[in-house]
Amino acid sequence: MISTAFRWLILVGFIILTIGGNVLVCLAVGLSRRLWRIANCFVVSLAVTDLLLGLLVLPLSATVELRSGKWPFGGALCNIYISLDVMLCTSSIMTLLAISVDRYLAISAPLSYSRRVTPRRVTLVIFAIWTLSLALSFVPIHLGWNTIDYRVQHLDWGMEDEDEEGRYCQFEWNNNYVALYTFGSFYLPLLIMCGMYLCIFRIAREQVRRIRAATPSFARTTTAAIFREHKATVTLAAVLGAFVICWFPYFTFFTCMGIKEKTNPPNTIHSIVLWLGYFNSTLNPILYPAFNRDFRKAYGELLRCRGPYHRKLQLTRASLHKRLTFTHGQRVSKQSQKHIDTVK
Repeated sequence: MISTAFRWLILVGFIILTIGGNVLVCLAVGLSRRLWRIANCFVVSLAVTDLLLGLLVLPLSATVELRSGKWPFGGALCNIYISLDVMLCTSSIMTLLAISVDRYLAISAPLSYSRRVTPRRVTLVIFAIWTLSLALSFVPIHLGWNTIDYRVQHLDWGMEDEDEEGRYCQFEWNNNYVALYTFGSFYLPLLIMCGMYLCIFRIAREQVRRIRAATPSFARTTTAAIFREHKATVTLAAVLGAFVICWFPYFTFFTCMGIKEKTNPPNTIHSIVLWLGYFNSTLNPILYPAFNRDFRKAYGELLRCRGPYHRKLQLTRASLHKRLTFTHGQRVSKQSQKHIDTVK
């Protein structure tokens, strides 16, 4: 009983942190002018992905975890749950790939960046990411492409079958689908992202060398912008590193399991790699303020309930105080001048 209650508290706290942290990211980007940049549209898309995972997937995953892997909601909802899980994971990978391309363009060609990366193109890319993720998750599972006999998995389950042996809500992979899905949706994008960031850091190192060798006038006009892009790149590289650490064991484990024809029931290793992957959605909102000063300031203002209205009110008060001080100084000056004239 104590063990179950402790696990319940941990899982509920995990879900609350995931939801709250990603809501904070969305609010920070939306309310802080310092974060109103085109590149942060991808950050918001990634935060929305993690937020939906916390709202739609994690509560069901926690329920299954507390019931020792038994699924109590029937086969149709099991397939929807698995499809949502796959969709949000795929969306995270594709968004990180888009972020790496955006960082490469910002670092390699900063003068043409604003012409290449426009709000319309970013919107189209984000829409394409979500559409592709939806297609790669719901279509194969609901057409049976992922099972050995190409039948839709769990379709014969009923709500009353939860206690029967083998009723575990798992993503079934046959040999062909394992190779295609894992390579196309994880390993290939991961290789591309790693290559992108290696190129980015090589270019960044060369830019820093040129800045140090440049004249002071050139450095004053370009250093601030380039260093800002470098900071954003370091932040997003940390996000990529956390994603690899959290999700690589998951894909490796399930690829090995998918090669086997028999589907094993959930065990301790299954739970560890699954929740390690979920932990990435909790970790991202912590990484942004850890590596980015603008996010730290935005978080601080939100947590102290200091939004745009509060900042505007402070500026208005400061302006009013300055105006009153100036007016008072003018009055004192006039009175002093009158006193001098009287003495004369």
